[in-house]
Amino acid sequence: MQITLFRVTRRHVTHDHVTHYHVTRLKGSVAVLRIGVLLGDDIGLEVVPEAVKVMKAAAAKSGLQVEWKELPIGKRGHELHGHTMPQVTVEALEEMDGFLCGPIGHGAYPRNDPTWIMPPLRKRLDLYASIKPVKSYPNIPSVHKNVDIVFLREVTEGMQSSDTVVAGAGEFRPNDEITIAQRVITRAGSRRVAREAFEIARTRPRRSVTSVHKEPVYRLACGMFAEECRKLAKEYPDVKLEEVLVDGFAMKLVMKPQQFDVVVTTNQFGDILTDEGAGVVGGLGLAPGLCVGERLAMSQATHGSAPDIAGKNIANPYALIMSGQMLFEWLGRKRDEPKATQAARRIDAAVDRVIADAKHLTADLGGKASTTEMGDAVAAAVLQGMTNEKRES
Repeated sequence: MQITLFRVTRRHVTHDHVTHYHVTRLKGSVAVLRIGVLLGDDIGLEVVPEAVKVMKAAAAKSGLQVEWKELPIGKRGHELHGHTMPQVTVEALEEMDGFLCGPIGHGAYPRNDPTWIMPPLRKRLDLYASIKPVKSYPNIPSVHKNVDIVFLREVTEGMQSSDTVVAGAGEFRPNDEITIAQRVITRAGSRRVAREAFEIARTRPRRSVTSVHKEPVYRLACGMFAEECRKLAKEYPDVKLEEVLVDGFAMKLVMKPQQFDVVVTTNQFGDILTDEGAGVVGGLGLAPGLCVGERLAMSQATHGSAPDIAGKNIANPYALIMSGQMLFEWLGRKRDEPKATQAARRIDAAVDRVIADAKHLTADLGGKASTTEMGDAVAAAVLQGMTNEKRES
């Protein structure tokens, strides 16, 4: 007889007082993680499978049990269900532990058609913090070396757009001469992204958080965000908090990025600064990302869908692979699952090894490898790393 056990935990209560629960399937005492796979558009169809390939190798070698489920989004979602964010996909994602989402080519979508939208997954699933590491490598051309920063950007508030509203619009034009936009800052939203920043800082050697805002000008909006960061700092006496105004931070990030460790900021400031950070270390091809909520996380790289190179098998899979690595790392911390943490470390070490060897890198990184060749090399390095560890032990 096979007995299937489930762990049921309360996820969140929505604004209309509906309680959502998260169900994790168990086998014996071992959790089975459920991870969704959303290919996205254009190069997403090429880079997401490489990330899944590497994650599967790391999970297998770490003894981590994962159930994978492919779900439609973007153009494929519209082909199958008449909408770029099908309800069937949203409902399935609510039962996942996390998911990978490829880039969405919304720039080519028809205008003024409500079925063709940039899928507001972050708002719909309450994924409030975008985590984006900025890391330099010795043999990858970059403006600066020895850079290792983790940015946290609040992504459900700020200047309102299709990404941040569930219904209606965040801006409107009452006549042809006037456009009105809105910025939303809440204590709850500021507090939870700041807490995630302090928690991540605790896992890093420097244990430092930089809060970026413009309080002297936006005394109420940025002021509220800054206040919540200061309040939380009292709960983390082992973590240092500093505050930098956004314009000064932008300058310092270009001149001396090595001074920063973990950086937390509001939505639009973070949108700009994370791209600037990626430019400091080599470009968007080296910019992975993870959007997290209380019980769910989405791996999604910073780069776009690059339709000009789609189908050519030349796209750099690094950002999606490392976004998957971040998902395992987050699940290890949030689910108290050491095997997920171990899998994340294997991927991180494998990527470092492939980049250092410089034999299987795509053209934007100075190599001649295809998308699949680089993915194969990282997956092989995951397996080889395991073999080396066994020999050393």
